[in-house]
Amino acid sequence: MLVPFAGVGPFAIPPAKMGAGVTAVEKNPDSCRFFRENITLKKVEEHVSVHEGDMEKILPTLSLGFDRAIIPAPYGFDRAIFLILPFVWNGGMLHFYTFKHATQIPALEKEYCQAGLRVHNIRRCGYVAPGIARYAFDMEKHCE
Repeated sequence: MLVPFAGVGPFAIPPAKMGAGVTAVEKNPDSCRFFRENITLKKVEEHVSVHEGDMEKILPTLSLGFDRAIIPAPYGFDRAIFLILPFVWNGGMLHFYTFKHATQIPALEKEYCQAGLRVHNIRRCGYVAPGIARYAFDMEKHCE
């Protein structure tokens, strides 16, 4: 499982606690330090590999494809899904988090379908500003 933009580990540690192997990428050194502490505190050292640096530079150095990616993209960095998509196997799942107005969601869903993703579910995960919410798209990669 791949978790770019891992921060201090809120999207990486829960699957690791359930036994999943997690490859996490985070470029903020302070976040990485706290992430590593959290990994130790939660006793998941054997399940999590932390890569410190820019996701766009680190991804090409990873030799394995992934069956799942949890992508809590930073605000305004929606192109992240297209950078990560080649690293997910066909049939793999992507859980992509983005910040949007509700009126933008149908067009985004269409764009993802055209990119070879089958959208299984879209969830609003709370508001971050008036009219702007964080949305989670649960999608399956079904073609190159």
